[in-house]
Amino acid sequence: MTVSVTGVVQGVGFRPFVYRTATENDLAGRVKNTGDGRVEIVLDGLQADVDGFLSALRTDPPPLARVENVVVEASEPAGLDTFEIVDSTDSSGGSGSIPPDTAMCDACLEDLRDPESRFHDYWATACVDCGPRYTVIRELPYDRPTTSMDDFPMCADCREDYEEPSDRRYHAQTIACPGCGPTLSLLDGDGSARADGDDAIERAGDRLADGDLVAIKGIGGTHLACDATDPAAVEALRERTGRPEKPFAVMAPDLATVESFAAVSDDERAALRDTRRPILLLDGRRTDRPRWLDAVSPGLHTVGVMLPYSGLHHLLFDHVDGPLVMTSANMPGVPMATDRASILADLDGVIDAALVHDREIVMRCDDSVARYAGGNRRFVRRSRGWVPESLPSPAETDRDVLALGAEFDATVALTQDGDVVPSQYLGDVDNPETVEYLRETVSHLRNLLGTDPDVVASDLHPDFLTTREAQKYASEGDMAGPVQVQHHHAHAASLLAERERERGVVIAADGTGYGPDGSIWGGEVLDATLADFERVGGLSTFSLPGGTAAIEQPARSLASLLDDEARIDELLVDRGALATESEAATVRRQVQAGVNTPATTSAGRLLDAVSALLDVCTDRSYEGEPAMKLESAAVDGAVLDYEIPFGTRDGNRVVDTRQFVRDLDALAGDHSTGDVAATAQWALARGLADVAVGIAADRGVDAVGFTGGVAYNDAITRTIRERVEAAGLDFLGHDRVPPGDGGIAYGQVAVASVRD
Repeated sequence: MTVSVTGVVQGVGFRPFVYRTATENDLAGRVKNTGDGRVEIVLDGLQADVDGFLSALRTDPPPLARVENVVVEASEPAGLDTFEIVDSTDSSGGSGSIPPDTAMCDACLEDLRDPESRFHDYWATACVDCGPRYTVIRELPYDRPTTSMDDFPMCADCREDYEEPSDRRYHAQTIACPGCGPTLSLLDGDGSARADGDDAIERAGDRLADGDLVAIKGIGGTHLACDATDPAAVEALRERTGRPEKPFAVMAPDLATVESFAAVSDDERAALRDTRRPILLLDGRRTDRPRWLDAVSPGLHTVGVMLPYSGLHHLLFDHVDGPLVMTSANMPGVPMATDRASILADLDGVIDAALVHDREIVMRCDDSVARYAGGNRRFVRRSRGWVPESLPSPAETDRDVLALGAEFDATVALTQDGDVVPSQYLGDVDNPETVEYLRETVSHLRNLLGTDPDVVASDLHPDFLTTREAQKYASEGDMAGPVQVQHHHAHAASLLAERERERGVVIAADGTGYGPDGSIWGGEVLDATLADFERVGGLSTFSLPGGTAAIEQPARSLASLLDDEARIDELLVDRGALATESEAATVRRQVQAGVNTPATTSAGRLLDAVSALLDVCTDRSYEGEPAMKLESAAVDGAVLDYEIPFGTRDGNRVVDTRQFVRDLDALAGDHSTGDVAATAQWALARGLADVAVGIAADRGVDAVGFTGGVAYNDAITRTIRERVEAAGLDFLGHDRVPPGDGGIAYGQVAVASVRD
């Protein structure tokens, strides 16, 4: 009998599991990995024993495995007396599922702490149930020679464990120990060696305790680290990286430490401990809030937190008291450094030291970021721990699609055997370095998955580098297209595909999206299917004086929304929102003459303008800053009595943005910033929800969804959901795909799969 198993079945201890299960059921035979990602099993034995084997195969696989399909075929007895694991079939270009990197398991952590263990204090300890996978594999089948562990031949002891069926490191491709595995070194910022091995970790801890900035090369990437509780170290990190206000993620040694500075729900507690180990955005409000949180996450009520996920992290905390800042080790616009030379070159003048190892990171993979609200998870970034797991295909189609996503917070996605595989987070694809990273990722995934796309899809924006790359892929001759997908339709399609809906009225609210009319969309109500959409409402149009300058200086947008010149002067000049009176005068002239004032319906820019109005944030130093700080200002505020202003555009109902801002300005004279901020968020959400619910009722649509970057705002999401459900409609929100631009590629795949 021959059994073929597909799914996440390579690199997860599946062959050792098959071996043990077969021998427990008195079966002879063999098992091997195949080059197309399957596991192939030959069985000889009694039918009752085979049935018991197949039952266990389907219902009790290894922790990291995912069995998707089991095909059983009758065959002549092989005449075997024992069961064995045999050499894998050579690569045929993939088509299997590769597991993501996972956190160190409890058993390996015990070995790490056991003075009698060969793996005591060894940073790269791993087994079949944990450790790197996606970031070390070059091609299928998943065997040591096809990973970066090929550079480290096993010692006799590791070979013995590797070949012992009862050992959990049986056929663990990343098995290593201090005698044969990757080694650590501590370098000064100029590259001179300071320590090796265990001493390197201890000395790195000492440097962190002394306030130094240390680059730490980990499993799938590199972090910039410093003592989170040391204001001088955090300030130095900000100055050297040019991130004056951007929130930094924190790694805490254990859950008890996290609970000493942040509120943690049951869902969040489980997610922090999960083998995927994402960064979670936790509520940092508390009466005894430590002062260091203000330096790590300035102006925000949330803080990004994760727990250690590698042996290196656990060992480092043996020499460090308290939490560490752990932020991606890249300068703005450049992909994260992953090898010794690039770490020293890219971070020259930034780091005081670098803790590095000599195992190649084949494919970098940033940390995942998520947020929980009301028991629901929303990805900010779906990356390490999840990639390259597949998502269900949005439609039945014979097309294989490559989608290149948007420009900011980009991912790519490919279809494979009816599923969709989104890539790791790529960052902002707006320069040659990140374009090259995108191409490397596409090539790597195509190689692993064995996909040969028929068509390439992209955003509609003509100036996005991802759009131009799609045109290049098409012109290179092996793909049709590009299929261009309007930005907010891609958001809506992503949501519909994730929730397996054919149609919905979808609120798509974000900062920027190129509209078919050439204007900047961003506050839209769409009647959408995967194939098409109709714009049926949203926000009224306002202008962005100075174009992109209005994104960096939200007071410019505010000027276009107010009609009182004296009030504009007060807001723009007296508060310092713009540098000089001359600059303010230029903005006024632009507004009056309609020169260099592109039209927009952006909900993100509207929230930015409100943030400037309330003097919460008048200059943006990172993406989303004004709106994020507005959310934090509003979190303890009370919603005031307020009548939402509506108007019409092209016969469709819209929220009147100008009247909205002028009303808020009037309220600000008599009420607290928190109350007005809370009212602004409620009114925007309720207004868009009212429009969407009305459209759904008129057209007989039973579901209303919410997507786009604004969907990260808990208060706005909650208000929309409550209004939709009160109307007796289904609310559609994201759970497996980011609502922001990290989900665009998935939506593009959905559209390109069904569009004629």
